[in-house]
Amino acid sequence: MTDATNTTNTTNTVGTAARGLAARVRGAVHAPGSPGHERAGTGVQLLNPHRPAAVVEAAGADDVRAAVAWAAGHGLPVAVQATGHGRGTGLADGVLVATHRMDGVRVDPARRTARIGAGATWRRVIGAAAPHGLAPLSGSAPSVGAVGYTLGGGVGLLARRYGFAADHVRSVDLVTADGTARTVTADTDPELFWALRGGGGDLGIVTAMEVDLFPVERLYGGGLLFDLGGDPARVLGAWWDWTRDLPEEMTSGVSLIAYPDLPGLPPHLRGRHLARVAVSWSGPVDAGPRLVEPLRSAGPLLEDTTEVLPYTRSEEVFADPDEPAAFRGEGLLLDDLPVEDAAAAAVRAAEAPFMSVMSLRHLGGALSRPPRVPGAVGHRGATAALTLLTLDGSRDTPAMADLRASTTRALADRTLGRSLTLSFGEMDPGLVRTAFSPADHARLVGLRGRLDPRGLVHSHRPLR
Repeated sequence: MTDATNTTNTTNTVGTAARGLAARVRGAVHAPGSPGHERAGTGVQLLNPHRPAAVVEAAGADDVRAAVAWAAGHGLPVAVQATGHGRGTGLADGVLVATHRMDGVRVDPARRTARIGAGATWRRVIGAAAPHGLAPLSGSAPSVGAVGYTLGGGVGLLARRYGFAADHVRSVDLVTADGTARTVTADTDPELFWALRGGGGDLGIVTAMEVDLFPVERLYGGGLLFDLGGDPARVLGAWWDWTRDLPEEMTSGVSLIAYPDLPGLPPHLRGRHLARVAVSWSGPVDAGPRLVEPLRSAGPLLEDTTEVLPYTRSEEVFADPDEPAAFRGEGLLLDDLPVEDAAAAAVRAAEAPFMSVMSLRHLGGALSRPPRVPGAVGHRGATAALTLLTLDGSRDTPAMADLRASTTRALADRTLGRSLTLSFGEMDPGLVRTAFSPADHARLVGLRGRLDPRGLVHSHRPLR
């Protein structure tokens, strides 16, 4: 087959996809080259954007069902994207369903639940729940899509008190690879309900879910910023020792940020290695300062932003950036934190000629207990999670990949497996396998094979 023939076939596929879908959906359909196609294919993650034959900007669940059914009928792959935070390998052909317009949130204060549309961010859920004195199990960055976060487990600001976000899903509306719309609960389909709650996004396209809300109006939280001064073990060790006997109402983490000495960065950050300890206390707020006090002597303290916050300001606890970037990250679940090994990895990161962030989360508490209704979240025995993030304006270099790989090797003896929601970038099937026990992974793969025997659903967390 000649190059000219290949080009003609590709053009025909694109034209067929755009025309065929436009006749079946209410939302806009975007062909390659249009602004809508480019915008929908990128999102927050700038690396490996989707390059589909068509983008369906779904106006509702019927559009999702129609798009999936059309793609299945033509043997084309289909993927979904709300915000693009977790994208790994982009879709190179087929149909991308963009769900950002499906961002409705409906709160039932009597039942303490929220029904969340596929494109809703945690910010929208937080805002809808707050007038009722309620809060969701949202993550550290409210700009993240609530559904994708929850499908992978979800470790948020209230995690040690209430557990994984996936543990508190009541129902899921799902379109499977054959275009069938299902409402999945523990009663209607216990096997699929188990798999959706922590198994990732490889089993279909979720159009909505109902989740529990919790009576949390305020937090004592914020950050303590330290200058590491070449000794990250001091702050890491003090934080890890502090976590040993904490009440479950305290969820915390620490980020070690290596700022390269490059133009464009604020002068007070250039070339410095800093640590920011984030604390989220959901118990009686007057007890928060006393519990946090021992941390203030962990190192040279540059800034203290801890205060009583309404949950609507919960994004200030971890202060995660919102702007689009090109980033990759390895997310490891550890049975204990080897402070010296982690500190040595942080020093290597600080010496690299690019920006990196090593983030650690304290786990345990309710995260370690099985939920009332079983779910697929793996490695509940982990006591810490570590993510090494490398980022640049537009690329992921071999040096960045080598740094992430060397950190993974250094912590291998304490690593139970990967975290689906704290890993950023491409996860091949072998890495996804490590997120679960062998029996649970086999169970997930078997279910996926029954639901999608042709492998049409494209996911960055593939079950194979």
